[in-house]
Amino acid sequence: MRDRLFRFVLNHPIWVILLTIVLVFGAASGAKNLVFKSDYRVFFSDENPQLTAFESMQRIYSKSDNVAFIISPPEGKVFTPRTLGAIQELTEEAWQVPYSTRVDSITNFQHTWSEEDDMIVEDLVLDSTTLTDADMPRLQEIALNEPMLLNKLISPQAHVTVLNVTVQLPGINPVVEVPEVVAKARDMRAQFLEKYPDMEVRLSGMVMMNNTFAESSLNDNATLVPIMFGVVLLGMIFLLRTFSGTFATVIVIMFSIAGTMGLAGWTGFFLTGPSASTPIMVLTLAVADCVHILTTMFYEMRQGVEKKKAIQDSLKINFQPIFLTSVTTAVGFLSLNFSDSPPFRDLGNMVAMGVMLAFVFSVTIFPAMLKLLPIKVAAISDEDRNDLMHKLGKVVISKRKVLLPGMAVVMASLVLFTPQNELNDDFVKYFDTSVPFRQATDYMQDNLSGMTTMEISIESGEASGINKPEFLKAVGDLTDWLRAQPETDHVNSITDTIKRLNKNMHSDDDSYYTLPQERELSAQYLLLYEMSLPYGLDLNNQLNVDKSSTRLIGTFKNMTSTEQIDLEAKIYNWFAENAPQYKAEVASTSLMFAHIGQRNISSMLIGTSVALLLISVMLGLALRSVRYGFISLIPNLAPAVMGFGLWFLIDGQVGLALSVVAGMTLGIVVDDTVHFLSKYLYARRERGKDSQQAVRYAFASVGRALWVTTLVLVAGFMVLAQSSFKLNADMGLLTALTILIALIVDFLFLPPLLMNLDNGDKVADTTEDNDADSSNNLENKGDTHEPANQPA
Repeated sequence: MRDRLFRFVLNHPIWVILLTIVLVFGAASGAKNLVFKSDYRVFFSDENPQLTAFESMQRIYSKSDNVAFIISPPEGKVFTPRTLGAIQELTEEAWQVPYSTRVDSITNFQHTWSEEDDMIVEDLVLDSTTLTDADMPRLQEIALNEPMLLNKLISPQAHVTVLNVTVQLPGINPVVEVPEVVAKARDMRAQFLEKYPDMEVRLSGMVMMNNTFAESSLNDNATLVPIMFGVVLLGMIFLLRTFSGTFATVIVIMFSIAGTMGLAGWTGFFLTGPSASTPIMVLTLAVADCVHILTTMFYEMRQGVEKKKAIQDSLKINFQPIFLTSVTTAVGFLSLNFSDSPPFRDLGNMVAMGVMLAFVFSVTIFPAMLKLLPIKVAAISDEDRNDLMHKLGKVVISKRKVLLPGMAVVMASLVLFTPQNELNDDFVKYFDTSVPFRQATDYMQDNLSGMTTMEISIESGEASGINKPEFLKAVGDLTDWLRAQPETDHVNSITDTIKRLNKNMHSDDDSYYTLPQERELSAQYLLLYEMSLPYGLDLNNQLNVDKSSTRLIGTFKNMTSTEQIDLEAKIYNWFAENAPQYKAEVASTSLMFAHIGQRNISSMLIGTSVALLLISVMLGLALRSVRYGFISLIPNLAPAVMGFGLWFLIDGQVGLALSVVAGMTLGIVVDDTVHFLSKYLYARRERGKDSQQAVRYAFASVGRALWVTTLVLVAGFMVLAQSSFKLNADMGLLTALTILIALIVDFLFLPPLLMNLDNGDKVADTTEDNDADSSNNLENKGDTHEPANQPA
């Protein structure tokens, strides 16, 4: 079957090319169905408990998706007539933001005060055109002493202010809705700066974050994919010195990417930040198969073999190894289906499709093109045979007694660092510091408050129960406790409003800035206050419809995932100790991201274990040796664990993206091990060589191909490491490090280990165990052109 396929491809190359083009174009047409989902909720499965709790809270109270305008006036003074006038203008304009339901700023804050027996409710700034410098101290004092404003809409130094626009996206077409809001916000910012060029305005908030997911990914595809193409082109031309081979490889890459993205569109996938990096990964992985076929073909031709026969021999020699490595790579990526985050599942499935398509194209259209393209290979001299791989093989053999324990110590040392990594995720830092959203959010964190929030819904258990004195006392005590925590920036609580109303109803006497002791008073105050509020500034963001529950919103400094989870536990413990009669639910976007990393690591441990088991079984069957199957586990497992150990020395933080690297790289690093072991076993079984000769043969026959493919893989993932989307950047960097470590382990540890286990220079006993099977599973039996030396 396999030989018939090769003969058909080489005898009818034009038909193979035309048929492949038709199939690829048919598949690629599905790419039109791909859409980019930028909502942060895509990172969470429908079963995610934190997402379920958060969406439940969003249904009870008003939604918290927002756009924040961070305004920095000249000379660091917010309270000037000109600045307050500008903020009031922007506040009125902000109601034009699509889907806006609420606009909060210091100018439209509903300030309450008493006048004889009346309570007045009005904007803090009624008419900015009538303001004078004499009014500024009074307005600043009110704002800086109002808990609802301080550290939320105004900084303690009164040098930065925030205008917050709450939006309620319909969710009918998120692809259009989010950009529509962002476009309006940016247009408002541009017009504002045109009128007030001396002010600074930055944009942050959840809607801006959602949009940045899409923009960063699309920008990466527009810049990093072309860069990677350039790296592959230059690398292959420089390393393999073949324009025709490089051209054929590029076609395989393009067809693999087009087919993958098209099939993803036909099968209902959508793009997200992580899955949008699929083209870069497929591009990188598709090169390896072609390099192995080219390298062997060049060797055959340098031995005087005619081109067509050289291509056929190369296909026979490499078919099973590249099939096995393609399958193991696909299995590694498919293990991402155990991830708790859907975008990484999609990434795994899409790359697995791409890897297998690349394998199919590498044994069909690739040899067909090589058959038609002009390829000239010069004969190689005996001096050229003594290349780097021969020298490295000699060094490894001569120093094997030092390398084995030395590498074992290095490997063990790096492995010991692995548990030292800290589990941490900060969704704001998913973006590079060059991204405007990250810059704006960092600025807001440094000068006012961050985006780390926790929403706490407290149920009283009865309609209008929030007016009960004992309930208000519990809410007030929780508010005070939260504000006392060192990480707290701001707490938005209904008790602050009720205290202010109680004070207003007692002629603004400061001694009455307390919670009423009678349920009827609280109910009357709230009713009077709500009747005085303008449209869009009601209390729906704090109270549910029947006033049986209230929502507190705490804003905190940037915290690690572990710190957020610890604070969540402390809040629940506070309720258990101080208000066990009330049901509380804690949820927020920040908390969702804090939990997802830890949940993902747990699920990926299962996925990686399953992938390891499957890959081990496949290797054992392919090598026809349980013994060598077990031996292969060391160089296959060690690189990922060592990579995480090295990561501790580089960064020390492991989050959502890095939690999938072990499973993802498991299949990739098998490539080097399979090819090296297959050549080693071929020399031992088929040629009767001793272990030292077999190691020398493996280095000579496949060493160059391994370091060339590793170099291309590392370059590809290092290009991904330049992404402005930090999830992709960290994943790319750690994957590149792991692949590089895998090559070092396979070159400096595996050969000494094989020689030690195979008793030095003892010739293989071809009658012993399954290793003596006369059929060569990974090489073509009796192939007289199997390379003993393979420099390109």
